[in-house]
Amino acid sequence: MLSEEQMQKRITTGCDDLDTILGGGIHCKEVTEVGGVPGIGKTQLGIQLAVNVQIPVEYGGLGGKAVYIDTEGSFMVERAYQVAEGCIMDTLDKFGHHRKVILDCQEQMQPNSFLANIFYFRICSYTEQIAVINYLQKFLAEQKDVKIIIIDSVTFHFRQDFDDLALRTRVLCGMSLKLMELTKTYNLAVVLLNQVTTKFTEGSFQLTLALGDSWSHACTNRVILYWNGNERHAYIDKSPSLRSASAPFSVTSKGIRNATSQCKRVRMM
Repeated sequence: MLSEEQMQKRITTGCDDLDTILGGGIHCKEVTEVGGVPGIGKTQLGIQLAVNVQIPVEYGGLGGKAVYIDTEGSFMVERAYQVAEGCIMDTLDKFGHHRKVILDCQEQMQPNSFLANIFYFRICSYTEQIAVINYLQKFLAEQKDVKIIIIDSVTFHFRQDFDDLALRTRVLCGMSLKLMELTKTYNLAVVLLNQVTTKFTEGSFQLTLALGDSWSHACTNRVILYWNGNERHAYIDKSPSLRSASAPFSVTSKGIRNATSQCKRVRMM
């Protein structure tokens, strides 16, 4: 098991500092929850991961495909194309001296090829969401190369349509167990994007991730995105293997990249 863990490749986020605190990037065989306020860059990160998972093995990537489950209608094809172009440009710049590798991967390294390898599901209710997650077992058995499943967001329909909170907890628990099983069976990563809500604690309202305390046990790693002044930061809130740490990142025209300010620094807690 240790040997397998050490051999495992990570999915890069596009930001070196963020990859560092994540232990090299998003881990396969794990469920990672990413939460934060609207506009912080959750969907941008989701699209970036759906693109980056496809970086060919010859370039240090996984050469995989992505499943993108969109519950809010926030996935933008034009943006995915733009991020794919940025990913290709940066990868070719990095490996420009390996001419043979570039020629071997020429067909894969096209924006349209990246888009073709994102399997997109648009979900309009929590019953559809449960149905798609149940269907993934069969789908993944047929599509062997899928290396990441992104749900954007896991929260949306469960906040809107559920009045019975005990039932909601049971349904979500069943869903998380299925997703965890898929990560192990197919050696892939699951990334759940989550919204924030307010919680009354110690006499004041505080922002916290949605779906309650019991849901917080559904993921292996929990990453919270937040604003620090005008700069976006990511914070490792929970993980069995990673230290609590924060790192800055930027959302650029190319996608998720290193923070643009001059004073960026990875902070260990």
